[in-house]
Amino acid sequence: MRRIVVGITGSTGSIYGVRLLQMLAKTPGVETHLVISAPGKRTLVEETSFSVKDVEAMANVVHDNRDVGAPIASGSFRTAGMVVAPCSIKTLSALAQSHADTLVARAGDVTLKEGRTLIAVVRETPLHAGHLRQMLALAELGAVILPPMPAFYHRPKTIDDLVNHTVARILDRLEIAHDLVPEWSGTARGGDGSALRANRKDPEETEHGT
Repeated sequence: MRRIVVGITGSTGSIYGVRLLQMLAKTPGVETHLVISAPGKRTLVEETSFSVKDVEAMANVVHDNRDVGAPIASGSFRTAGMVVAPCSIKTLSALAQSHADTLVARAGDVTLKEGRTLIAVVRETPLHAGHLRQMLALAELGAVILPPMPAFYHRPKTIDDLVNHTVARILDRLEIAHDLVPEWSGTARGGDGSALRANRKDPEETEHGT
């Protein structure tokens, strides 16, 4: 059983944490431990059609962010890593400065000190120098800084496509198989892109046999 800790904090982008939980719930051999901060709960109901109870039901175990004595607050409680999605600047700063006054921050600090994978899906824009310094400081401690940057090489058609791309990158870093986004198979050389279009037909074109 692989234990994965998921933190959802108050930045915009709650759907990233929700989609991650949905994918992990379908993955055999994974046990999820969820912590949602108070601002995270508020943002969740503002941005999505899910209630806090709906999201908590997606996890195997739910912890209170005020409970710094929870199992995930100790390094002796073995996990395969932690993802904070989305990660607010406040939480980013707490992690970067080892200021573990919440369970999200403490669990993240434990993840780092034990040499496990910590992924921070930092959601803020634009970024000033203070934000960038905090990201650098956290990266220097060993965390993976994974902002939800949209990609377009897979020809997204919906918001779900964009969300799935970021969650796929998270699952890749956790070495968890998924079918959200196909592996990149390379691009064709040539100025007009005709070879690339021939190799990657639009699903609607394929469906109609064109």
